[in-house]
Amino acid sequence: MNTSYSWIKYYVPGLEANAQEYMDKMTLSGTKVEGYTKLDADLDKIVVGRIVKIDTHPDADKLVVCQVDVGAETVQIVTGAPNAFEGALVPVVLDGGRVAGGHDGSKTAGGIEIKAGKLRGVESYGMMCSIEELGSTKDFYPEAPENGLYIFEDNGKVKPGDDAIEALGLHNTVFEYEITSNRVDCYSVLGIAREAAATFGKDFVPPEVRETGNDESTSDYISVRIDDPDLCPRFCARVVKNVKIAPSPKWMQRCLSASGIRPINNLVDITNFVMEEYGQPMHAYDLDTISGRQIIVRRARDGEKFTTLDGQERELDSEMLMICDGEKPVGLAGIMGGENSMITDNVHTMLFEAANFNGTNIRLSSKRVGLRTEASGKFEKGLDPENAKAAIDRACQLIEDLGAGEVVGGIVDVYPEAKKEERVALDPAKINEILGTDVSKEQMLEYFKPLELEYDEQTNEIIVPSFRQDIHCTADLAEEVARFYGYDNIGATLPSGEATTGKKPFDLIVQDTAREVAEYCGFSQSMCYSFESPKVYDKLLIPEDDELRRAIEILNPLGEDFSIMRTTSLNGMLTSLGTNYSHRNKNVHLYELGNVYIPKELPLKELPDERMQLTLGFYGEEDFFTMKGVVEELFSKLGMKERAVYSSENRRPYLHPGRQADIFYKDVFVGYLGEVHPMVASSYGIGGRAYIAVLDMPSIVPFATYDRKYEGIAKYPAVNRDLSMVVRKEITAASIEDMIRQRGGKTLESVSLFDVYEGDQIAEGFKSMAYSIVFRSKERTLTDEDISKSMKKILNGLESMGIKLRE
Repeated sequence: MNTSYSWIKYYVPGLEANAQEYMDKMTLSGTKVEGYTKLDADLDKIVVGRIVKIDTHPDADKLVVCQVDVGAETVQIVTGAPNAFEGALVPVVLDGGRVAGGHDGSKTAGGIEIKAGKLRGVESYGMMCSIEELGSTKDFYPEAPENGLYIFEDNGKVKPGDDAIEALGLHNTVFEYEITSNRVDCYSVLGIAREAAATFGKDFVPPEVRETGNDESTSDYISVRIDDPDLCPRFCARVVKNVKIAPSPKWMQRCLSASGIRPINNLVDITNFVMEEYGQPMHAYDLDTISGRQIIVRRARDGEKFTTLDGQERELDSEMLMICDGEKPVGLAGIMGGENSMITDNVHTMLFEAANFNGTNIRLSSKRVGLRTEASGKFEKGLDPENAKAAIDRACQLIEDLGAGEVVGGIVDVYPEAKKEERVALDPAKINEILGTDVSKEQMLEYFKPLELEYDEQTNEIIVPSFRQDIHCTADLAEEVARFYGYDNIGATLPSGEATTGKKPFDLIVQDTAREVAEYCGFSQSMCYSFESPKVYDKLLIPEDDELRRAIEILNPLGEDFSIMRTTSLNGMLTSLGTNYSHRNKNVHLYELGNVYIPKELPLKELPDERMQLTLGFYGEEDFFTMKGVVEELFSKLGMKERAVYSSENRRPYLHPGRQADIFYKDVFVGYLGEVHPMVASSYGIGGRAYIAVLDMPSIVPFATYDRKYEGIAKYPAVNRDLSMVVRKEITAASIEDMIRQRGGKTLESVSLFDVYEGDQIAEGFKSMAYSIVFRSKERTLTDEDISKSMKKILNGLESMGIKLRE
């Protein structure tokens, strides 16, 4: 099964993975990708050009000298193409570009480089291309000439200087899949797209099929009878009259070409397109050749002869299924139609068939007659009978949309025994036992939702869609959970014993905690480059004499944009935020755990100080204090119980001058946070307020501890006291809490601020603050005298700070 990436993206609009990432993630989620081919791999510097002038070659009868407008300039190109004419829009490979091969369609690994030079003494600065030189053939681009340049339609859609490869639809990748026989739904583009959407967490948007047809009824044109429903569970027929055969549109031709299917005309292409899209083969008959205006599905007779579309006479037997009209066979069911009912250019009224056949019978019949087609290859897998009507309706919609004919209303749908709904009881405990995981029921349902596996809450059953013919029991549901939970996330069980014991270094455990806290707080991980451009310092408004500009230069950089080792992680984070903002993503929260490289001296004589930084960044509805809360949450999880001090004395130019703070823990600098300076945010394309925090992990690790002392439930009651105070504005809540904790004694259990007020009832320059204070003893019940002593000490301490109780 092959699909083109662009076709998949029609139904998964948000899919942006590169080819290798797509291949890896799809394989890990159960849809194995064998490999991929980039159609533009050997093509470079190829643009659309317009031939503005043609002169004869002074020294060659079969060559001409063309002046070609390529957008930015007009270049001279010598060519021998017989179809060149003034005004023609053609693909042009510029000097230094590459093409795929020659006129015979041959290809060279890496392509053939085109360089400026002389042809018979005349300068030529490029080459105009045929379709073969672009790596394809006339079979897939039927508008291309037999011999000569490919010429674009001059319809205003392309102009000189445009990317010719883009215009031809060759910026595309074709993926080859190994589909297991139980996953029949993945023998279609829609099936692969559904899996891709579930794998990458994107929306799956199938085509909307609307009702089509005029006021007539298909049943007035044709009748259908199935004599052997065990071999043909369903047969759908629709009629199209006033058929107009013409080339199919370019978008359809490009989809088919990329999948290796040669475009022919609108009717054939629609049939092939829907067969690839839905995985449902269809067949078209000339209705005027159908005797009695009836279709009979029956077994062949032993020794019966039939001539298929390829002109070969086949001898049949009673195990083969035939499509017949009132007098004669017109098709070998599921394999190939008959020569006697084929569509010709003179067709006026067409009969469309979309049926479902017994897969085993089709496979055996195909083997007996020695004829295997793409249709039989799909039918032999055992297709979903519910898919037949959807596919034929889609084909009729395309016929209407492309003006290929007038669709007759209604449908003849013979479906003797509709497929029964499959249900499987959901047992999360059993699934976890099978997999060795601990996945919640809610998470399992999240995995099932994009796969269209519905949940019946009343019966606790999963309703299996008809196209998933591989799900019948709990083990099948476990497989669905495993592939989206991630096979690589299922831990292995090792033998117990000292030889297998081990653990991570302490600093990595601290990093894991940082990662867990960030993700718990709603941040998604970002991966940024360690190589950067010196220009980032100007974007960050960093002064010329700042230490951050003392960066290590790369000896053999990929380019100026990757020429130094980063000394700050801000550029990568702000670039990621800016990219998300340009894509109109709202409320984006990102974090990165990555090194910065601080040289001990320059030029470099020893390895730099590689310092792991936790960088947090977001924009959206939250503010400075949200970021401060995330930092405090991390400190709490790391067992850093003392209060961190936030100082705004160090002015960082890339942060808002009034909304930034350095973070100190036990007088040690551990990081900083703040709002990004508006000018910096603007330079990264962020249109609103953005906030960042950078924590230096080597500075934090010495203070981290996982020693926890757990205490039992308190035996004695707590005593609550509330304090409402009038405080000068410059006094911080932290200093007040420190004073209360210092004076509260051993029985003080907690202090919490529950109200801050500034208004008419409070003098200017002051604010009202209210605290709830809780006392509790572990040895006895506290008395009023105990509480009064502690409160007196607290009030004396507060008075020394100039704080008064509110009256």
